[in-house]
Amino acid sequence: MADDHASKAISCYGAGINHTPNIDRLASEGMKFNHCYVTNSICTPSRAAILTGTHNHVNGVMTLNDSINKHLPNVAKHLRTGGYRTAMVGKWHMGEGSAHEPTGFDYWSVLPGQGDYWDPEFIEPQGEKIEPGYVTDIITDKCLNFITETRDTGKPFFVMCHHKAPHRSWECDDKHKHLYADKPIRVPETFTDDYKNRAKAAKVAKMRVAEDLTYQDLGLVQPDGGRRVGERVVQESGSNQRKIPVDATRLIDKDDGTVFTFKSRGELAEFKFQRYMQRYLRVIQSVDDNVGRMLDYLDQNGLADNTIVIYTSDQGFFLGEHGWFDKRFMYEESFQMPFLIKYPAEIAKGSVCDDIICNVDFAATWLDFARLPMPNYMQGVSFRELLRGKTPADWQQVAYHRYWMHNDIIHEARAHYGVRDQRYKLIYWYNEDLGVAGARPGAEDEKEWELFDCERDPLELFNVYNEPEYQQVVKDMTLMLEKKMQEIGDEPIHPRLATEDQSNISSKL
Repeated sequence: MADDHASKAISCYGAGINHTPNIDRLASEGMKFNHCYVTNSICTPSRAAILTGTHNHVNGVMTLNDSINKHLPNVAKHLRTGGYRTAMVGKWHMGEGSAHEPTGFDYWSVLPGQGDYWDPEFIEPQGEKIEPGYVTDIITDKCLNFITETRDTGKPFFVMCHHKAPHRSWECDDKHKHLYADKPIRVPETFTDDYKNRAKAAKVAKMRVAEDLTYQDLGLVQPDGGRRVGERVVQESGSNQRKIPVDATRLIDKDDGTVFTFKSRGELAEFKFQRYMQRYLRVIQSVDDNVGRMLDYLDQNGLADNTIVIYTSDQGFFLGEHGWFDKRFMYEESFQMPFLIKYPAEIAKGSVCDDIICNVDFAATWLDFARLPMPNYMQGVSFRELLRGKTPADWQQVAYHRYWMHNDIIHEARAHYGVRDQRYKLIYWYNEDLGVAGARPGAEDEKEWELFDCERDPLELFNVYNEPEYQQVVKDMTLMLEKKMQEIGDEPIHPRLATEDQSNISSKL
């Protein structure tokens, strides 16, 4: 699993902005999912949902500031009890210290917080140690060593190989420093979005490529000085960095001293986008290299035919769409996760699935393949039948999302929840902090609904919630939302529709 890897930055998804031949092998030799969704588009909560098979209001990890209770049941504990040898390597990001350390794993070696790209520190049961080298290579080395050791035990293995890349601040391996510099990367058609016809949350979020990236993000020299140098932003690491001003006329590459000059804000914004994308795609290239190492190892050791290999990300990511970087929102680029899976024994080569799955379904699916019972606390559903090319008649074509970290200190993203089916997406911006960790008050009087017709409006530019022709859709989607929240035990904040026959909605759920 990668961190912040957008589907569009995997070449088999067809965006054409980069080339990932090794990750693509999982699609050509297995199945590609076009509609895999995250239940909360932010790192820590998504990881908790994947590990436990539960939504965040159940596992208690609702925001970046929450930590997991190590005594909670999780899929690794079930697999280990069932005879598997288990490992967690790389980015954990669900808390540090004895109360929050990985449990259910025979071996674990994890990065503190976000971790570093170069010479990273790892936390293990025996303590902390610094490993020289590049983090993506080191994480893969540790995973392959674990698999090698496991072969001698005769046990099956379950490995969570969790890369730091391509998380901000996008520091690439030296061998990839000049990739994607030969020609410009295509700018998304919504890059200069004016946020009309959308909720206010879209306009106020501070995650615009043109305005909110820092000098460090783009590998540029940050001058000494105060606000004239740029707005201060406190990153997760606690380090104080400054955003590059929108009217900067001169910037310097911190690696080789190249000086860049700009005659207009538009020229600077274009430079920021190209620089951002180059750095983002370069760190992905190392992930692709190491996926290749992993697949080659399985081939060379006779394990490929009997091993399920999955590639995914903890959520999606904006690559300049709507002018943004980062995630958090239920808009498609952030909401959709890449999901590729290879298992020759059951999955047809080159198959594609357009049914909806969610990250909360992963754990149930792994237990299904391991022939272990799914515990009754899990809220996900095994999608093994989808992998066999069969869609159950009662399959839920519904994805639920809830972002809790209202008005967070870095991006000021507003709290919301909603549902998506195969055509429509309904979002309610409830804009309340509800006392959860890392959320802050603000805009409570600006609650709003959005409805998008994803078939007619795939770029999600027109909120049709109040359009007369969509009023029956509004009603149906609201009932679907309420039914889903009732099913998973989440508490609605919006005024509920009058109780009525929901049999047509129940049939979809």
